[in-house]
Amino acid sequence: MAHDGDVVAELTDDHREVADLFQRFEKAMPGSPDRKRLVDALTIALVRHEVAEEQHLYPAVREHLAEGEALADKALAAHRRVELLLKELERREPADLDFDRLVVKLRTEVTAHVADEERQLLPRLRDGVHPYVLENLGKKVREAKRTAPTRPHPAAPSTPPANKLLAPGLGLVDRVRDVVSGRGR
Repeated sequence: MAHDGDVVAELTDDHREVADLFQRFEKAMPGSPDRKRLVDALTIALVRHEVAEEQHLYPAVREHLAEGEALADKALAAHRRVELLLKELERREPADLDFDRLVVKLRTEVTAHVADEERQLLPRLRDGVHPYVLENLGKKVREAKRTAPTRPHPAAPSTPPANKLLAPGLGLVDRVRDVVSGRGR
């Protein structure tokens, strides 16, 4: 999930990639290994995206936007709900009775969060923040995604500075686990 451009373009591109993964999940045969592989891909994409937003986007929202505290807190609450669903899915296999139900809940939560960001937060950021700052944030978000965890860690901190200190270490451990297990290929 690495693109170019400012933070708004970067995050919007991520949103499209996640939507595409959900569509591919729907087309895969219920109970199939493809569904597990797609949920793993969704988990990797969503966790990296959320970590980057938590490290860079939401602090900028708090700093630059009126009502930034409330906007960031609302987004962090949505991230928490998504991360808990991802953790539940991590323990499930595609043949489990509640696997598909959990994916539907995940998609509902992610879709609502994305819609809120794209209708409210990102346009306000685009209008209220200098383009240079948005470009710089885009670079920081791309870098954060490269070192971010690939698995949900609901107990990990979601605000700076603790999240910036812990995420690269968690990311390294997750990537080693992914290589050993073959996850994400």
